[in-house]
Amino acid sequence: MLKFLLICTLAVASRAEVGEEEDVLVLKKSNIEEALKAHPDILVEFYAPWCGHCKALGPEFAKAAGMLKAEGSAVRLGKVDATEETELAQEYGVRGYPTIKFFKGGEKESPKEYSAGRQADDIVAWLKKRTGPAVANLVGVTEAESLIADNEVAVIGFFKDADSDGAMAYEKAAETTDDIPFAVTNDDAVFSKFEVTKDSVVLFKKFDEGRNTFDGELTKENLLAFVKVNQLPLVIEFTEQTAPKIFGGEIKSHILMFLPKTASDFQDKMDQFKKAAEGFKGQILFIFIDSDVDDNQRILEFFGLKKEECPAIRLITLEDEMTKYKPENDAITAEAIVGFCKLFIDGKLKAHLMSQDIPEDWDKTPVKILVGKNFEEIAFHPSKNVFIEFYAPWCGHCKQLTPIWETLGEKYKDSDDIIVAKMDSTANEIDSVKVHSFPTLKFFPAGDERKVIDYNGERTLEGFTKFLESGGKEGGAPAGDDDDDDLDAEDGDDVDEGQDTDSDGEDDGHDEL
Repeated sequence: MLKFLLICTLAVASRAEVGEEEDVLVLKKSNIEEALKAHPDILVEFYAPWCGHCKALGPEFAKAAGMLKAEGSAVRLGKVDATEETELAQEYGVRGYPTIKFFKGGEKESPKEYSAGRQADDIVAWLKKRTGPAVANLVGVTEAESLIADNEVAVIGFFKDADSDGAMAYEKAAETTDDIPFAVTNDDAVFSKFEVTKDSVVLFKKFDEGRNTFDGELTKENLLAFVKVNQLPLVIEFTEQTAPKIFGGEIKSHILMFLPKTASDFQDKMDQFKKAAEGFKGQILFIFIDSDVDDNQRILEFFGLKKEECPAIRLITLEDEMTKYKPENDAITAEAIVGFCKLFIDGKLKAHLMSQDIPEDWDKTPVKILVGKNFEEIAFHPSKNVFIEFYAPWCGHCKQLTPIWETLGEKYKDSDDIIVAKMDSTANEIDSVKVHSFPTLKFFPAGDERKVIDYNGERTLEGFTKFLESGGKEGGAPAGDDDDDDLDAEDGDDVDEGQDTDSDGEDDGHDEL
């Protein structure tokens, strides 16, 4: 899926058998059973010291542990260095970093996957829902005010009769929502304080309108839809902390505004963007990306943008295949953005495929250089067998392959029917070829059938030569879904650029897109 890119360090020191760093337990295979006896409910992060997502999570994880301790909660947080405790990581199916699992009731088997956001408030709210009642009962105005003050988003059901159909539907909705606290009250003083005159549900939030009142038939489905539409800001900034909410939500159509916060007209453009967002709640997620932040440069690259080209607007759908859209003009006004979004919803936009210009010397070297503009002509040439490496300039595995690939090109440079080529897939996109990891190697045999064969053999000169001489039979497979694990952004799986490992810690020779 912004699976695109998305393209972890807790300090490791000598520790006691059940040691603590601040308020987070340090767990190992040798002490996890002892820890679960002492603390039956533990949320455990399996991390790698080099993982960027783990580094970002660390302070929030520790903050959440402190919040729970301050409240007198028996729930604890723990962490496992999965690169050291490999047996423990394997036992619990850790395939990416960070992986977060909840051990409840002292049970070591079958912990539940953590499924909420990565800010301290999200972690605490999720744990409270998992260890307490789905709906808290509020008695008095003070309790209601505290709930609202302590949470970014909170939902209160105002019901005089706790056994009414509406109240029962509300409780069912609460049971399926992990990341937001739900409460209920029948207290007249609370009704009066919040100016509620009849049975109702109100979502309180610390942004935008401040509160939203449910209006409709009180059913579980309607209430869940109401919460989904209103729980996020009209415009949400993309950060490590907000990424799980962005990617983990049900809204898969995202419009992005790339804009430096330092721009003199930043607030004006943000106001225009927010104004446009009002008409698309629940349909399109409006996301702001600070184009000056170093960590966001890979995202700009994914959209073919450079810092100096910002501000800019792009739209992407995160379904089975990602599709990008670009507005016809660069105006960042509410009117222009609304018009762009309406064309998208009506299905009247054509996908935007990036392409570099064709280099003048694209065919002057043994390895031919392909871009979006000349791909179809060369790859599907009816009398040529074309072997293409789809690469990323930053990919370590691609750099390792370069000398072998150049030698292969040299070997076949005078061939009448074999072409060895490469294409930078971070700057060029092809509708007929989807690339999910780097390097991806595909063979386009001669003929009019437009066949595509994935290369799955050894990345050696001998392996490539046998493959080409066999017409794509030895080491090949029909093109389809990649065998490599594709990293879900909502899971936050991370592969550090400095590591030659994939998300499960094993080298599969690919860097993920």
